[in-house]
Amino acid sequence: MDNLAHTLVGAALGRAVAGRELPAAGWVGAIAGNAPDWAELLLKPTSWAPRAGGEYLVYHRGITHSFVGAAVEIVALTGLVGLLMRLWARRAGPTPPPWRWVAACVTASVASHLYLDWQGSYGLRPFLPWSAQWYYADWIAIVDPFFWTVPLVALAWGAHRHWAPALVYLVALVGVTTLVLWRGHDLVVWWVRLGMVGCSAVGVVGWMRHWFGVAGRRRAAAYGLLLLGAYAATSAGVSLAAKADARAAATRRFGPDARWAALTIVGRPFRWEALSASADSVAGDGWSVARQLDRPAVRAALTTPQGHAIAQFARFLAAAVDSSGGGVAVSLWDVRYHAPGSGARGWAGVQVRLR
Repeated sequence: MDNLAHTLVGAALGRAVAGRELPAAGWVGAIAGNAPDWAELLLKPTSWAPRAGGEYLVYHRGITHSFVGAAVEIVALTGLVGLLMRLWARRAGPTPPPWRWVAACVTASVASHLYLDWQGSYGLRPFLPWSAQWYYADWIAIVDPFFWTVPLVALAWGAHRHWAPALVYLVALVGVTTLVLWRGHDLVVWWVRLGMVGCSAVGVVGWMRHWFGVAGRRRAAAYGLLLLGAYAATSAGVSLAAKADARAAATRRFGPDARWAALTIVGRPFRWEALSASADSVAGDGWSVARQLDRPAVRAALTTPQGHAIAQFARFLAAAVDSSGGGVAVSLWDVRYHAPGSGARGWAGVQVRLR
């Protein structure tokens, strides 16, 4: 999911797990909740460059998002946070928090990053470096406004009764709500926009009436996470019917060996886009794309670094060959992220010039 969701869910987890035992547990959770992305940026900073191309497809959600990478991040962050808190306690006087609570907070938050990335349609490779197999839950879209608003409200309810934190949370709440209502008007279904307004209103009322406060911040965070869990579980249950329909449609069209998926749709919770594929084509609702993967030029392109990068990433790989202009250029793209007719134009595509 997006980094705002990772930050807010991580902060809520930090409070829920160690809100009483660990100073600044929310901040620790917010930082640890983004650890796989921080580690990825440190490990390969060039992969996030605007023109990274295939390098981004190889390294994003790579080893730093695997079980092995997460274990290393947990150990490193636990050691760093625990050491900093002991240095601070030595100067300020309070008793440093037990290591087990530091480890619990960091572990839960780092693990949440892997879970949130797995529950969508982009996928995750948890068994690197031994297996590069992608896994997809296809439950929740990569961006979901409720994963902003619900933890944000839960965190606000546990804030100090002071104008400064109140202003910060209010600005954040107004910001995400405005983003969904105006910038996402054509993208987000009406009931999600209404739900955002309702969540914001409940958040303001709950803060003004002091439903939780500092003493109840752990409960507030836990309730917010339980609500998100129920939402995700409901989406997972509803997705079963969509996946069954997608599989049946793929089998009718391409036979028992067809590949298929029910992809999440940003701004449309509980709705999925069905894709199906044979060795020759990929099809959606009212369209189809020839894959052309058996052409000699395409096979040659797939042996290049750029070709290997898109091949290991793409769930539904397609290709096109352009021999005009005296050379041969092969376009390779993942049909999941490219509108029919757009070819390789977009972030999930590469172009390989053979000669």
